[in-house]
Amino acid sequence: MSYKGLAGGLYKPLSEEDVETIHAASLHILEKTGFTYEAGLDSTLEMLKKSGATVDRKTDRVYFPGDLIMEQAAKAPARVVLYSRDGKNDLDLTEDRVHLGTGGAAVKILDLESGEPRPSTLYDLYQLGRLVDCLDNIHFFLRPCIPTDISEDLYDVNAYYACLKSTAKHVMAGVNDVDGLHRVIDLAAILAGGKDQLQARPFISVITSFAISPLKLCTQSTLIMREAIRDQIPVALSAAPMSGSTSPITMAGTLAQLHAEQLAGICICQLTHPGAPLLYGGIPGRANLASMEYLGGAVECGMMNAAIHQLSNHIQVPNYNSSGLTDSKIPDAQAGWEKAATTLLAAMGGSNFVHHAAGMLESMLTVAYEQYVIDDEIIGMCGKVLQGIEVDPEHLALDVIDAVGPGGSFMISDHTLDHLRSEYYLGNRITDQQNRERWEKEGALDARARGRQIAKKILAEEEQSYIPADVDQAIRERFNILLS
Repeated sequence: MSYKGLAGGLYKPLSEEDVETIHAASLHILEKTGFTYEAGLDSTLEMLKKSGATVDRKTDRVYFPGDLIMEQAAKAPARVVLYSRDGKNDLDLTEDRVHLGTGGAAVKILDLESGEPRPSTLYDLYQLGRLVDCLDNIHFFLRPCIPTDISEDLYDVNAYYACLKSTAKHVMAGVNDVDGLHRVIDLAAILAGGKDQLQARPFISVITSFAISPLKLCTQSTLIMREAIRDQIPVALSAAPMSGSTSPITMAGTLAQLHAEQLAGICICQLTHPGAPLLYGGIPGRANLASMEYLGGAVECGMMNAAIHQLSNHIQVPNYNSSGLTDSKIPDAQAGWEKAATTLLAAMGGSNFVHHAAGMLESMLTVAYEQYVIDDEIIGMCGKVLQGIEVDPEHLALDVIDAVGPGGSFMISDHTLDHLRSEYYLGNRITDQQNRERWEKEGALDARARGRQIAKKILAEEEQSYIPADVDQAIRERFNILLS
């Protein structure tokens, strides 16, 4: 059973008054404090100035009037569809519909054979795509790791190629520069049968980390963001302040700053191309003040990500945020409780596009094949929670209770057989529910070992390429494709 696109909105850490207060505070930040910017954004600054923003070249500040912000935010679509290649895994992002998938830019992977960390490779990226393609509860494939074995100039097109070859699910990733973006769009257009077909059903999207917290425009990412928008490719406006480091220590302060950053990004996008599809990309985090490192598994991250959905809903823009991170280095109990807590909070909050929900370890530095299998199970359980409990005459089963009668057994009832596989979550079989004797007989494996077994079994199956041979040849004639 698919749990894709079920409605959340069950958990709201902010009251309606809180949402209004934070939104007003964010507009205050944009009007009074403003944004600074890196060099090389002259065209963007000129566009903002002509539209009513104040650009102070002496102090390198941009001040956004509240009216301008709200006027442009109103142009952003309330519904964005991120398409899949096969049409079976389209993501309808609107209101409280929840979708969870992979994410990250890990530079290490736990080797499937040895279990030891090593640098991630292009082939790992391809294999992870194949694995995720077979895990039903992981709804999309956001490039989870960096191929460390290829040069930067070949990275963008090869990373997208590996993803698109391995899965039919929607693919999202970042790019290094505008030239890399153009190559990726050209690659996707070949697969789609033309650029018009790609724009009509975009099965790729782009992460644009336009904001360097606190309140600074990144030149490279802003240029990428605007160029993708012009080509009608959906973008995620990623910004990830850390409470106590790049945003205030308080959750409310972090949310106010992050909402301001998102409003500025939405404004720039809509001025560039009115009606452009985008995702409000707030990813609030928490800093470990002892080491100044990122704490991905903190429960407060789950709380703030649920709040972020409330803020994006307030301006009626679908959101991209995060769950499933952990500070654990291996798939262990700590990883389990941190992932389960943050993913459940994000799902119950109604977040539309939740990345990092599968595979991540070590505060986004590492991924593991077996962790994707474990997280598929966690996500599925969260989906079951969103599904709720069905109450109708068939499920109340009054006639069955009467037929079985006092002292009887429901085990052989037709009603039990009819609902056995639909009423309760069965999962991908990684959860052990056997008695001790049978568990010991089958090797006394823990969850990590069972996850590795399942991952190996999936990857041992015949490879399915989602790029036809003739199209693949055309792609290889145009681009330097490294994956054999």
